[in-house]
Amino acid sequence: MISSADLPDFLPLFPLPGALLLPRGRLPLHVFEPRYLAMFDDALKTPERLVGMIQPMGEGEGDDVRLHTIGSAGRITSFTETEDGRYMITLTGVSRFRLGAVQQGFTPYLRAEVDWRSFDRDLGQPEHDPEMDRDAFLKLLERYFDLEELQTDWESLKTAEDELMINALSMLCPFDPEDKQALLEAPSLSTRRETLVTLMEFSLRKGVGEEKVQ
Repeated sequence: MISSADLPDFLPLFPLPGALLLPRGRLPLHVFEPRYLAMFDDALKTPERLVGMIQPMGEGEGDDVRLHTIGSAGRITSFTETEDGRYMITLTGVSRFRLGAVQQGFTPYLRAEVDWRSFDRDLGQPEHDPEMDRDAFLKLLERYFDLEELQTDWESLKTAEDELMINALSMLCPFDPEDKQALLEAPSLSTRRETLVTLMEFSLRKGVGEEKVQ
């Protein structure tokens, strides 16, 4: 167990639209841009091996990119280099953070001051969702997966722990970047599940509407 005081005051930032990393979740990354190869090289040299995943806002790029104020730090837990110099990385979610001052010009990638204090629950034990009606949730999920033509191991889902199931679905489902940000910022697992349900129901209503138009 660690506390926010054990985490660094600054993080390298990897702005990536639609990429969601939640505490104790695993996010695979395929890294090929030179500046981000350098970022992961530098992160691997630190004792924490942390990288800050954060979503950009709008269409800006490079130093002009606007960033959301909340991101999530992941520890590099798997690293493979391909023959042509690309990296295959797995990040394991540690904690969300609030973005502070962004540093530019010191490295080819962005670094920022970060504040962990609002997210102590991320560093605790896995959360539970006692209010979830699992049967109803799985029925909705099955309809959503049919719509999106997705597949999963339903038997494993039925027995998965609350946090593992809700966070994995939040990370994997093909929602828009702003919807992914809403899932990230949900203050509790129950709120994240409610947001997930709302997004799936909206997709289903939209899908039915498109069928009627056709």
